[in-house]
Amino acid sequence: CINMPVVRASITIQNPSSELQNVRDAVRKIYADGGLRALWHGTSAGILKTVPKYCTAIVVRDFMEERLPPADPSSETYKTDRLWRSAFKSATAGVAGAALTNPLDVIRNEMFKTDRGFIDTIRLLHDELGWKFLVRGMGKNLVAVSIPVATTIFFTDALIQFTTSNDMAGSFAFTKRKNTIMMAATEGEGSRQ
Repeated sequence: CINMPVVRASITIQNPSSELQNVRDAVRKIYADGGLRALWHGTSAGILKTVPKYCTAIVVRDFMEERLPPADPSSETYKTDRLWRSAFKSATAGVAGAALTNPLDVIRNEMFKTDRGFIDTIRLLHDELGWKFLVRGMGKNLVAVSIPVATTIFFTDALIQFTTSNDMAGSFAFTKRKNTIMMAATEGEGSRQ
């Protein structure tokens, strides 16, 4: 919600008929034309798409986690295999989230162009394109939306894998340091007595 003026401005300047050169100019124009409220126009569609996008991505990631064969721990390429597995899960999840919420991206972007409300925009799109509006711009949207979702999931998985694979070594090193410190403290106490 907070970044909605920037989102609206960036989409506005992407319109081929826009004469605005940058986000700052677009924000100023939107504000001049419609006031403060206009900067957050389209928030309803933005919110309606965000929750399902990430929920879908997480459900698909979990589904893939259960269905994909696990990496073989005895393999020389075990760590790399786990990362490839995570990449596949993440990409699948990102594409699913982007595809499901594509219609809401279309609605939001059309709301920006026409300054119409949510329901009026759906009617306009349906009158112009029929139900085909649900897949309008799907290819570009898959790239623009699925990549950030997939990378978020992938890097989260990779971080978890990194920290869990280093748990044993980290735990051993921490215990060894702790024991060394405790021994030094004990020796110090013994020398004071």
